[in-house]
Amino acid sequence: MMFTNFKETKYWIEHIKRFGSKLDLSRIKELLSYFNNPEKEFKTIHIAGTNGKGSLASYIKNVLVEKGFKVGLYTSPYVIKFNERIAINNEFIKDEDVVEYANIIYPFWEKMYKEGKTTTFFEVLTAMCFLYFKDQSVDFGVIEVGLGGKLDATNVIIPEISVITNISFDHMNVLGNTLESIAINKLGIVKDNVPLVTAFEQDELLPLFEKITKSHNSKMIRIDFNKISDIVIGEITSFTYKNNTYEIQLPGYHQIKNATLAIETIKELDLNLNLGINDETIKQGIRKTVWPGRFEIFHKNIILDGAHNIGGINALKETVLAMYPNKIIKCLVSIMHDKDHQKMIDVLDTFCTELYFTQFDYERREDALQLFKESKHKHKKLYLDYTEIFDELIMLNEDEVLLITGSLYFISDVRKKLIK
Repeated sequence: MMFTNFKETKYWIEHIKRFGSKLDLSRIKELLSYFNNPEKEFKTIHIAGTNGKGSLASYIKNVLVEKGFKVGLYTSPYVIKFNERIAINNEFIKDEDVVEYANIIYPFWEKMYKEGKTTTFFEVLTAMCFLYFKDQSVDFGVIEVGLGGKLDATNVIIPEISVITNISFDHMNVLGNTLESIAINKLGIVKDNVPLVTAFEQDELLPLFEKITKSHNSKMIRIDFNKISDIVIGEITSFTYKNNTYEIQLPGYHQIKNATLAIETIKELDLNLNLGINDETIKQGIRKTVWPGRFEIFHKNIILDGAHNIGGINALKETVLAMYPNKIIKCLVSIMHDKDHQKMIDVLDTFCTELYFTQFDYERREDALQLFKESKHKHKKLYLDYTEIFDELIMLNEDEVLLITGSLYFISDVRKKLIK
């Protein structure tokens, strides 16, 4: 079988099994072995953590690009289009390249399938990413974990540096329902003699982080958020960290934390590889970073934010209240059924003026009626089809803000309508 166009290729990739029969690295290792392990041909930075992975990866990529390096970026899920999962510098992989690499991978996928070893959707994408980066001769690949860390398909790389953004509750069905079990899974990306930069905030997790990094002879750098000062939150946010002032285009306190983590990661990378990256290059790279669907503002008063777990929703609340202190907050929300939606809705209930519960055409989404029932808000409404209310919702008065949130998949759907 040969794929002839992007549409059928995308359909095949998206309809491969999402999860393997067993959670391990055997399938991805076998698949990559057929191509002489392309992931070993370029330097990598490996990023895990509950929230902020995509924004952090983008900050790091932009600083390295600013310095003149050719940088691959592997992130998930996508917000604008499928191709954005695999990018080099500021360009997504082209449709025809996706078709070409799918045709390269397919015969080996089929061989393994016939042997009862179905490589999953994410494993195929990861192999495609590594092959593409190798063929394009990238200097660095900034690689975001798909889920967890230890048994994630990306965890076949030996990076220059590992990063864990933070630890919060998400994917408990796979990672366990304590912070310790979630942290242990994410700490699975720590490799022998490879430094770890991290920004977890729970002091009770420190012994666990120290124990695991020590067992791998891995130097641990933990960000001290007390060194951040002079914070001004706005459409351009500024802050001072270790006597340097930075500006970022991604609003919110959580983005200051992501940017600080990127700064420390780059400094550690520079120290180890002698890249000659100065403070000005870091400032410029950080300043240029934009990331769709992360507190993305349209027409000054419509906010798209892909917060999809309790940590993300808490960060969103903090940013909304800082930027729009006296505004009426209307919120259009849809959440996936495998998320802790009750806890997320409890937080939305505390700061939104009106809540509009809805659903969209996606198999993992929760029914709007279920979400509606979970809310205790006095001003809540239910729309099974958000397009019925959408045109009315975006007609906002001066004192009103529309917040669209709950899922990256949902805001990706809504974003297409906003762009139109």
